[in-house]
Amino acid sequence: MGANLSKALVRLFGNKEMRLLMLGLDAAGKTTILYKLKLNQSVTTIPTVGFNVETVTYKNVKFNVWDVGGQDKIRPLWRHYYTGTQGLVYVIDSNDRGRIEEARQELYRILGDREMKDCLLLVFANKQDIPGAMSPAEVTGKLQLHEIRDRPWYVHPSCATTGEGLFEGLQWLSQTVKKQKS
Repeated sequence: MGANLSKALVRLFGNKEMRLLMLGLDAAGKTTILYKLKLNQSVTTIPTVGFNVETVTYKNVKFNVWDVGGQDKIRPLWRHYYTGTQGLVYVIDSNDRGRIEEARQELYRILGDREMKDCLLLVFANKQDIPGAMSPAEVTGKLQLHEIRDRPWYVHPSCATTGEGLFEGLQWLSQTVKKQKS
């Protein structure tokens, strides 16, 4: 009885908690995004060798955000964080044209894992403040996102250091989860 009531309330009011996994190549800006969301300040970071986890509350939704290092030697460990993930936040360095194909390959490797089959995909086209950065439309094309038909996805321009675009991405995630539940 209690479990059914609980499920009904979640359907009615939406899930108030969401597990996000933030991945991307090294130096894309994942940790800077995490702490800009959490502390609303730009922090000096070093390459993440393990992971950082923080809870960010936005519009009554608690986002449990797991930020995992992106160096090529530790990417095989990403799969250990997949279980229970509701949303993948994939961070792209929009200024790094030389590694966009590598980023695409890693993204499709993640999305191909059965543990990730139900998760939403939010791509932050980060570092938009740098002249010559790829636009969200260009990132969409280079990542071949139009081929993804098995899940909702969204690309949003961002600048981790200023916070521009970050909360709009969380807004999309929370709205999309609520739509799926109704």
